[in-house]
Amino acid sequence: MSEFAVALVLGAAVLHATWNAIVKGTRARALVLAAVAATNGTVGLGLLLWAQTPDIASWPYIAASSVIHYGYYYFLALAYKWGDLSRVYPIARGSAPLLVSIGALVFAGEQLSPFGWGGVVLVSAGISILAFFSRGPSIPDPRSTAAALATGLIIASYSVVDGIGVRLSGSPFGYMGWLFVTEFLVTLFLWLRLRPQFTPEVRGTLAVGYLGGFCAVAAYSLVIYANTLAPLGMVSALRESSVIFAALFGVVIFRERPWISRIAAALTVGLGVLVLTLTG
Repeated sequence: MSEFAVALVLGAAVLHATWNAIVKGTRARALVLAAVAATNGTVGLGLLLWAQTPDIASWPYIAASSVIHYGYYYFLALAYKWGDLSRVYPIARGSAPLLVSIGALVFAGEQLSPFGWGGVVLVSAGISILAFFSRGPSIPDPRSTAAALATGLIIASYSVVDGIGVRLSGSPFGYMGWLFVTEFLVTLFLWLRLRPQFTPEVRGTLAVGYLGGFCAVAAYSLVIYANTLAPLGMVSALRESSVIFAALFGVVIFRERPWISRIAAALTVGLGVLVLTLTG
């Protein structure tokens, strides 16, 4: 895996943890997600103005990914409603890498080296420590675990779909543009459901949501492009280093505890990232 691809994916990891912290940190999560989806759609329109139209072979993947992303928003909102950032995020992100690697093997015929698989396992092990051995003083709501696991399955699904689709498209930015534009439907649905009045509080929430949307679209764009440079399983595993940043946000900003197991998990994830980088 090239240094450039590693830099792209690590940058995406920071941005992804940031926008999830933004969603977790507000009570009006549906409104923030509407703003995130609107930002994605706006960026998508901008991409379509200059990007080449994707090849027709990629359109079924764009459609499938769009539907899958709607489920992603739904279960992500539920998970953060019922659980902490430092628990929900690792479960959701940690259940994805092995599923993506298996999906890439089955559907794309993509083989990782033994060391590559070792790196995936290390990253997943570190994330599991965060998810299952870092419980705070209260008993976690089991609904948050179920919603987080569902989110992880969805992440694995759209990662494989987009990884194949962008390769068939012949135009990564055109693919991203159409994928982002479809998220206007999420905004429309939430807007009609919420029908918010533009009070100062709502305007402030929307501003935060647009910031989260910028982080989200930048993060996913970097990952989509990285999929054209490196194996899907390796990209997916490396992007899960975002759990380190999410755990840091949870400890420092939201005062979530305990912190010792998070350090151990971060070291394990870091070792897995190193293995993936050196053996790709």
